[in-house]
Amino acid sequence: MSRRIHARRTEGVDKNVWVEFTQLAADYKAVNLGQGFPDFSPPKFVQEAFCDAVNGGPQMHQYTRAFGHPRLVQSLATFFSRVTGHEIDPLEDVLVTVGAYQALFCAFQALIDEGDEVIIVEPFFDCYQPMVKMVGGKEVYVPLRPKVEGSLSSADWTLSAEELASKFTPRTKAIVINTPNNPLGKVYKTEELQMIADLCIKHDVLCISDEVYEWLTYDGNKHVKIASLPGMWERTITIGSGGKTFSATGWKVGWVISSGRIIKHMKTIFQNCVYHCPTAAQEAVARGFEREAWVCSPSCRRGGYFMIADISSVKVDFNDDSTKDESYDYRFVKWLTKEKGLATIPVSAFYSPEHGKEFDKYVRFCFVKEEATLDAAEQILRKWSQGK
Repeated sequence: MSRRIHARRTEGVDKNVWVEFTQLAADYKAVNLGQGFPDFSPPKFVQEAFCDAVNGGPQMHQYTRAFGHPRLVQSLATFFSRVTGHEIDPLEDVLVTVGAYQALFCAFQALIDEGDEVIIVEPFFDCYQPMVKMVGGKEVYVPLRPKVEGSLSSADWTLSAEELASKFTPRTKAIVINTPNNPLGKVYKTEELQMIADLCIKHDVLCISDEVYEWLTYDGNKHVKIASLPGMWERTITIGSGGKTFSATGWKVGWVISSGRIIKHMKTIFQNCVYHCPTAAQEAVARGFEREAWVCSPSCRRGGYFMIADISSVKVDFNDDSTKDESYDYRFVKWLTKEKGLATIPVSAFYSPEHGKEFDKYVRFCFVKEEATLDAAEQILRKWSQGK
């Protein structure tokens, strides 16, 4: 067949770090601190809510309202109206999606035109880049940078106001931020968000705020929603996740909260994409929000599921010519998985090609795991440190 069968939008976005390294971890039966999901069960009350929903009669097994199960959108609107200080209309200002992934997809598809520039703050969750590319947008990157080399706190990774301001042009349509950040665990402070907000307002730019880890903050750090800042409700698209909130990532319940004038365009994409999300899972998440119970644990991170480690001082003899052309962190992660049986993720995967080489001396660990999993990882690291 000589005729091209694929759409050009698929070119250059076919590789996926999760597919590659999840398979590698499985092949070597490694202790997996790479992929970001809990390996323990959700809270009992949420499991019971799901079981009750499944046993709740025929309506729980049929279509519900296309743009969000009535009980769930009402729960989200009631809860987040208090958080944002804005009265949220459950039918106009909320869209329930198949996980946060689809929420992001609908946002880019509905709001970004060909040639629009989208500022992406690095490090970023890897789907932002291909989603912008597929709609014909142009990615513009600006990295968070550590104040000092070897910084131990994610709070020390900051965004330069001058560097960020320099990225705004007449073609800038949106900026994408992630707080708490994956992979850093950084929780943006109010003054940092205000700096971003001021630029969005000045340049009439949308803000897509990925806040799936909003309830996972530690050590007294408080998550602030940028939509709650003056002038930002009308231009912010807030992404949330029931899977991350209740440690039930397989349920794939996400949502978008924004002004109805924005949500209506996302609904157009949604209704021509999946049209509907599973009813019982939405019912269970709604009951979870009504209970308002959050499960957190103390950590050295500021927020999220993850922590990063600086591997620049770790000396490793890779002895593997098949990886010689790859970045240092990619080579390190493959070596660690194959030789030590511990799986993690290279941090440069969360950066653009232009900045990835600056940050290829870090790896990401997911710590939201059973104690037994973390103990097994600790034993591997201890043996390694002892030369075994």
